Amino acid sequence: MLILSRNKGQKIMINDNIILSVLEINGDQVRIGIEAPPTVTIYREEIYEAIKQQNRHAVEFNSNIEDILNQVVNQKKT
Repeated sequence: MLILSRNKGQKIMINDNIILSVLEINGDQVRIGIEAPPTVTIYREEIYEAIKQQNRHAVEFNSNIEDILNQVVNQKKT
């Protein structure tokens, strides 16, 4: 992990196409602006984790549906 100190108004460059800007510092809160191409997806960590959890549930649900359908098809064959 790279750890940097920045003051209000300073920026951090990531590759040639992503810029993080420190917009405001208020106590323990820091407002950060992110400039990135539209192809770069940006999420807050808690949103990203929620999306991953929903995707895991969707995969489990689809797997359960497939199992149920296979059982129904196998029962009809016998």
